[in-house]
Amino acid sequence: MRNITILNSDFTKRLELQLAPAIKAGFPSPADDYRHDRLDFNRDLIRHPESTFYGRVDGDSMIDVGICDGDIAVIDRSLEAADGDIIVAYVNEEFTIKFLDLTHKEEGYIELRPANKDFKPIRIHEEDDFEVWGVVVWTIRNWHPLG
Repeated sequence: MRNITILNSDFTKRLELQLAPAIKAGFPSPADDYRHDRLDFNRDLIRHPESTFYGRVDGDSMIDVGICDGDIAVIDRSLEAADGDIIVAYVNEEFTIKFLDLTHKEEGYIELRPANKDFKPIRIHEEDDFEVWGVVVWTIRNWHPLG
């Protein structure tokens, strides 16, 4: 079941990159050539550095929501997971990334739902070793592999 690997995260280093102008899917504005904003991943993507981690996705159980094999998930452990959130769960000694479905809680179980019809939900009962490890707040995809 392991379909996410937690990666070492160091948010102490600043990484500022030039931010491109708004990217439109229509006709660009000539004024966009004069924007010079800067994007800092640590400042702009990470709200709680002490409790945020990266995880590399392994597999395609979440492909229908655009989370693909090899993507990097940004996971915030300080957020309380809500019904419908994409989470990283620790289930019976393995990590997985799925939607949290709390609609069956009154019936004595919850489900971790994939976003791929070829995968079945994981039903979690009280006796399972289960922890919501964190909430996925961003995903990063490499569209052009290096090397």
